[in-house]
Amino acid sequence: MKARLFMPIVVAIALLLGLPAGAHAADKVKAVASFSILGDMVREVGGDRVEVTTLVGPDGDAHVYEPTPADARNLAASNILFVNGLGFEGWMDRLEKSSGFKGPVVVASKGVSPRTMIEAEGHDHGDEHAKDEGHGHNEHARGEEHEGEEEITDPHAWQSLANGKIYVANIRDGLIAADPDGKAVYEANTAKYLDAIAKEETAVKDTLGKLPKDRRRIITSHDAFGYFGTAYGLEVIAPEGVSTESEASAKDVAKIIRQIKAEKIPAVFIENITDHRLLDRIARETGAKIGGTLYTDALSPPDGPAPTYLGMFRHNIEALSQALSS
Repeated sequence: MKARLFMPIVVAIALLLGLPAGAHAADKVKAVASFSILGDMVREVGGDRVEVTTLVGPDGDAHVYEPTPADARNLAASNILFVNGLGFEGWMDRLEKSSGFKGPVVVASKGVSPRTMIEAEGHDHGDEHAKDEGHGHNEHARGEEHEGEEEITDPHAWQSLANGKIYVANIRDGLIAADPDGKAVYEANTAKYLDAIAKEETAVKDTLGKLPKDRRRIITSHDAFGYFGTAYGLEVIAPEGVSTESEASAKDVAKIIRQIKAEKIPAVFIENITDHRLLDRIARETGAKIGGTLYTDALSPPDGPAPTYLGMFRHNIEALSQALSS
């Protein structure tokens, strides 16, 4: 009698958890995400059915990352790979080949409207994908186009929450394709997550909408806020291009310093993944204040101020609002 009662209870618990009857932790979908922001999104959609390994962790810089043997082993053992795309992970093709991974690859940015930037031709980063990650300039920093420049794709599409919704839908579809039995769970998690993203999007627009128009201008170290600025009405000047591999020339820095002084740009922000010495110099020479640290290409550790995708937006908006409203 006890045995007959026990099995229905196990089945009921499995159904409540969204797992097939008899499923164990070992049955979880093993997913690899290229960087911490994407990894958090996959965890939100996958829930308890998915075990997520992130290659570039908190405060890590995916632009200059060098994969390790452990990364190759983790990828080889995984069921599905999630990448940003748009030229962000220039090292990923090499890692896939070295690991022997043959599973599905989900490009989370599929379907976004890419933002283009200007790159100086011939800027070599020693990588076959260098042409996607060169010395680009924000339009304000550049001022004008010159010979020898070409358009490149800005990979930082997640910095618009509208694009974040596209990422989440792509993650959902990828997990359903890899694990059809989990469809109901993935759809329910996605609906809940999209609702949270929509609420955060409203809060971002409300907060930044209250800033005076003449104060909606900032300096950041590398140009990761192009999508953010376009979506939320913020002008962003970056001495470096879309990649932290690029270095700002003395001419670029001098031009930015002149522009800050002429336009009275109020704040300079340090990014968690970049060297702050260049911005320290710009702040000293212009009188613009350091407005704090912004999280762009990576989350903070779990005990930090931006441990999740939505937490990153909340932290960044608070930092921006405090610096630009006073």
